[in-house]
Amino acid sequence: MKKARIVMQKQLVNQVYPPFIMDEINQLVDIVGEPVSGEEVAADPSLLEDVEIILSSWGGPQLTQAVLDQASNLEVLLYAAGTVKDIVTPASWERGIQISTANVANAVPVAEYATSAILFSLKSGWEMIRQTRQTRTYPEWPYPTIRGAYKSRVGLISLSSVGRKTNEFLQNFDLEVVAYDPFVSPEEAEKLNVRMVSLEELFKESDVVSLHSPLLEETTGMITGELIDSMKERATFINTARGAIVKEEMIDVLKKRTDLIAVLDVTNPEPPAKDSQLYELDNVFLTPHIAGSLGNETGRLGEYMLGELRRYLNEEDLQFEVTEEKFKRMA
Repeated sequence: MKKARIVMQKQLVNQVYPPFIMDEINQLVDIVGEPVSGEEVAADPSLLEDVEIILSSWGGPQLTQAVLDQASNLEVLLYAAGTVKDIVTPASWERGIQISTANVANAVPVAEYATSAILFSLKSGWEMIRQTRQTRTYPEWPYPTIRGAYKSRVGLISLSSVGRKTNEFLQNFDLEVVAYDPFVSPEEAEKLNVRMVSLEELFKESDVVSLHSPLLEETTGMITGELIDSMKERATFINTARGAIVKEEMIDVLKKRTDLIAVLDVTNPEPPAKDSQLYELDNVFLTPHIAGSLGNETGRLGEYMLGELRRYLNEEDLQFEVTEEKFKRMA
């Protein structure tokens, strides 16, 4: 049997690799020693001596040259979390280490959060909460401000893993999905049943805009105050991606456009500073970065990597492998 070691935040091992998953892993590979953290590996790379497979998650090891020099038998790292920006290095590409990530699994709860927020927005749920708190009464039926999902338009910024999963969920509802993503071809968009538009058109014409772009140099500050200000009356902006993609001038727009709603699971900085106006604006709804995998959801990450482990041992292609080219466009 090949030798494997768990390298991650030790307090999360039983969540990410719960017993029913570990039982299967133990039947497939020889687990070397107790779980260790990435920091412990950095301090003592010999912990990976003879290890061929690393099972990892948050707090995994950075594959520096010093670590790889000791881990001379290492072939693959299976990362039961999202981004591998802190894991891979030029040395890991040069060594040809295979890297697989559970970012697709992590996309599921984020897309669930986004979809629920989108549908709630189309019911004017956030506005109704705000209004009933302020007036201590219910508005008069038939609630003319409510659009509802039927024939409404939802704009997705980026058809990333999360964006695609959100679109997949939205296809179950009688609404239109438009998207902005310069990397998606017309043929692919047709298969996804999405109409591709410019970023400007997406903001102007959508009832709800949901941001799913990776944080890259090109996307930092991509969402300007001007774009937010161009949104339809009583439209909603949702951000489950990264706060730094949106410029701070959004706050000034939301102060002026009190009809708009912003649902922000991420901010920049995170959390907002104590004196941030985001806490004060009653058209802003903050959640503390909860859209990603939490609680029982983290077990899905380990399950996806268990599948990758089987494929690796069977000498099959890894389903979620991160190549050097893919890495350049990842969050």
